[in-house]
Amino acid sequence: MIEKKYSELISYFEKNMPVAESELNFENPYQLVVAVILSAQCTDKRVNMTTLALFERFPNAESLAEASVEEVYSLIKSISYPNNKAKNLVGMAKTLVSIYKGVVPENVDELQVLPGVGRKTANVVASVAFNKPAMAVDTHVFRVSARIGLTNNAKNPLEAERQLVKYFPENVIPKAHHWLILHGRYVCKSRRPECEKCGITSICDYFLTKVKNS
Repeated sequence: MIEKKYSELISYFEKNMPVAESELNFENPYQLVVAVILSAQCTDKRVNMTTLALFERFPNAESLAEASVEEVYSLIKSISYPNNKAKNLVGMAKTLVSIYKGVVPENVDELQVLPGVGRKTANVVASVAFNKPAMAVDTHVFRVSARIGLTNNAKNPLEAERQLVKYFPENVIPKAHHWLILHGRYVCKSRRPECEKCGITSICDYFLTKVKNS
């Protein structure tokens, strides 16, 4: 049953969303790490507005590593939690330069050595920048996968991640991450999922048990 659900979901999105990519603007792995750190509890639109000046001032890890927290803060103050994020960005750059010689690592465990980079961020970078089979579970992915029934009573993002990577084929995982994010962002919304415009209601536990019978 669960395998059939995943198979039908993959078929639907392969047909209806064949291109699924991050909505963050970046040109290289360094810029992606910065953007993903900034995106925590903030919209991609706001991040993209902010990183224009930030990347112009600090085009690489070496330049950001030499920055003061105060200067970084002045460029990202419109972002949520700018104080912590400014500290994390400078710390991330310093660590990236000192340990990895300014080159963003591809490995999820190595990425998590960087300040401000937790497992979700590391998975995003590994998946988006390096096409690794890493499933980043943010609030959208956690909510949508539970509603559809792709995960079963996952108590936290790590449990959800383990269940998702068990059933999604490795070659699909990087794209599936974006399918679930974009579906959660524009259709399966938090407060009111727009089931009337959803194309996967036939395999969705939430729709079949709560909406259809209401």
